[in-house]
This record gives sequence, C-alpha cells and structure tokens, in this order.
Amino acid sequence: MDLASIDPGSTPDFTGKKRDGEDELFKNGDEFAELQEKLFAESRFGGTRSVLLVLQAMDTAGKGGIVDHVLGLANPQGIQAFSFKAPTDEEKAHDFLWRIRKRLPEAGHIGVFDRSHYEDVLIHRVRGFSTPEAIDERYGLINEFEASLVASGTTIVKVMLHISPEEQKARLADRLDDPTKNWKYNPGDVDERALWADYMQAYEIAIERTSTEVAPWHVVPADHKWYARLAVQRLLLDALRSLDLQWPAADYDVEAEKARLAAS
Repeated sequence: MDLASIDPGSTPDFTGKKRDGEDELFKNGDEFAELQEKLFAESRFGGTRSVLLVLQAMDTAGKGGIVDHVLGLANPQGIQAFSFKAPTDEEKAHDFLWRIRKRLPEAGHIGVFDRSHYEDVLIHRVRGFSTPEAIDERYGLINEFEASLVASGTTIVKVMLHISPEEQKARLADRLDDPTKNWKYNPGDVDERALWADYMQAYEIAIERTSTEVAPWHVVPADHKWYARLAVQRLLLDALRSLDLQWPAADYDVEAEKARLAAS
C-alpha cells in the first residue's frame, strides 16, 4: 500500500466536473433511499442484515460531509451514525472493541462510524499509546471481529478519505477565517500535521494488514469534497445492490383485506 502513489486531487472513474458529480449524487438519491427502505422493511419481517460504513481520515477530510450529503438522502430512521471520540475511563477499562460492539448497527439499518476501532492502531502507533506488540495483535483481532460481523449479516464498507496536507491546510484556514466555522477548529490539528508522514505510514500498515476479502479497504481521493461524496455513495449502492433486497411479501390475504377495508 503506497498512499503517495494515489493523487488526493484525482477523480478515478469519473470524467465529469463538480456540477456533474453533484447531479449524479442527487439522481442516485432515490435508488439509495429505496434500497435503504427495503433493508429496513426486511428487518421488520425477521431479516437480520445490516450495513456498516467505516470512515477514517485525517481531520477536515470530509467525514461529516459524507454523513450529511450521502446518508442524508435516506430516511434518518434507518441510519445509525456515531462519532467515536477519545475513550472514556469506563471504555479504557475494557478491551478496545468493547465500545465498538455497543454501537454496531441494528438489523435493517445502515450504521456509520465517524472514526472507529482503527483509531486504536492509527493514533496509538503514531503517538505510542500502546506497545508495538499490542498494536500488532490488534490487526488480527480486528480481522476476526470484522469476519464475525460479516458472517452474522453485516456488510462492511471501509473508506479512507485521502486528503493532501495542502488541502487540509486550506480547510483549516477557512475554519479560522469564517466565524461560523470557528467551532470546528481544533488547535491540536496543527500539532497532528507535524506527524503527517507518520500517520500516512500508520494508515498504509493498517490497510495492508486489515484489507480482507470480506472487508476490503477503499482509498477515496478527498481533495474534492463532491467527488468523495459521490465515490462513497457509489460504494454504498454497490453494497446494497449486492444484497438483492426485495420488498417483504405480505403475511396476510391482501385481497381479503381490501374487501374488509371497502366494507368498513
């Protein structure tokens, strides 16, 4: 895995401009919403399947925008989004996957992790919060964990939004220049920028060690927000289409119910 070989400003498999991408995102919204509703309806009749979108990235790469502009096109009742912050004392008292298991999507739902269990092999490697031996063990634990999720009916879509340091700098400057975005700015982000090369190496190792047949990684160039949103939407559509979702058949006599309703 060589992130340096992937241009964060590129738009793979798309030759149009920003407006074209935004138009396609909107046009795909109806199909995305229908597939999400079918997944939800299936669970009302005993279905156990779900979808989990894992979003990992450096700050400002657009994880929140994915939630707003991609998942926002579906019925919010069928979406379960959660943003993982620094672990609490209670969470630290358990294994690193304990808090993750508590937030897994219920049957019929699309779950979204804004950061995830991968923080425990990314920032821990860069900042030295855990020993190299512990981090090495976690790659295997993550693979086992994700394989068990897939076996139980959860389709996993793992995305690394790949932003350039130059674009991140511009977005951070924008947050400082706009009073309505000041709240998004974190002074610690500047400190993390000094460790950019270390983070890229940590991402490369994590992707190499945990991109599996049942839960592969997708690196999405993210310097263009509109493209990243479209790419993630396409990945989710592919995942949902692969489930061959159908509307549940009625468990009652439809014609008899029509007659009863007409007579009421």
